[in-house]
Amino acid sequence: MNATTQQQSSSGEQPMKRKRFSYFKTHYQYYLLLLFPLAYFILFKYGPMYGLVIAFKDYNMFQGMLKSPWNDFDTFRQLFRMSLFYKVVRNTLLLNVIDILVSFPVPIVLALLLNELKKAWFKKGAQTILYLPHFISWIIIGGMVYQLFSTNTGLVNHFFLLFGIDPVPFLTNKYWWLFIYLAAGVWQSAGWGTILYLAALTGINKELYEAAEVDGASRLKRMWHISLPGIRSTIVILLILQIGHIMTIGFDRPFVLGNTMVMDYSEVISTFVYKVGIQSAQFSLATAIGFFQALIGLILVFAADRIAKRMGEQGIW
Repeated sequence: MNATTQQQSSSGEQPMKRKRFSYFKTHYQYYLLLLFPLAYFILFKYGPMYGLVIAFKDYNMFQGMLKSPWNDFDTFRQLFRMSLFYKVVRNTLLLNVIDILVSFPVPIVLALLLNELKKAWFKKGAQTILYLPHFISWIIIGGMVYQLFSTNTGLVNHFFLLFGIDPVPFLTNKYWWLFIYLAAGVWQSAGWGTILYLAALTGINKELYEAAEVDGASRLKRMWHISLPGIRSTIVILLILQIGHIMTIGFDRPFVLGNTMVMDYSEVISTFVYKVGIQSAQFSLATAIGFFQALIGLILVFAADRIAKRMGEQGIW
């Protein structure tokens, strides 16, 4: 009986193997294309994770990662004793939280407005103009900001002088600098985020809009009761990802726009890592900061996902 059962199972496995081989032979091009992103993540995402051991060692570039002695968490003790570390963490959280509050709703509003446009040529032109800044380097954007808002040579302050208004220190006063920092971020990123929400809006059944219009619903009510609920899951997923990056901040934007006069706000984790790791060659300390940053980000992602699921949303897992 057992021999018969084994023979039947082996005979059943052979057609399955042939079917899998035939499927792979037919679609092998897709697997070959998959090798490129897979190699990218292995080489540049997972491979460098081995370098995290530097945070737990007295790293010496001449000895290498393997031969450098372990330091029994002394790097983290040194890090948590630094008063500047808490300042850059505060600034990173402050800038990212305000950035989410200001920048996150803007693409949603733009997508809802663009979705209501009837002229296709105008809609496409507006989309193109809106997402072009996403492809401009922060170095170029920084130069534009200085040309516009510099106290002595900025175009805006020259315009103020024509009307007898004193120059405004947009880039040297920390409160004005914060406004410019946020405005530049909105201008650079809003258009790209709009594309994601417009793609989600295309998935909403058009019959819902037609039925609401027949019932006498205004455009505002259609946006509120149909468009927004239709993209709610997309909004939640993107918000979770944003919250997960709340401890992570890009290097270019604060470094280019910042200066010594506004270091109370502009000195963030990424610029601090640059000064500690590159300028001061304290590689173990810089790695410890990055490890701490990644750990907090991971915790925030899991927490935001759990909250979203308890609120009845799908989440990201």
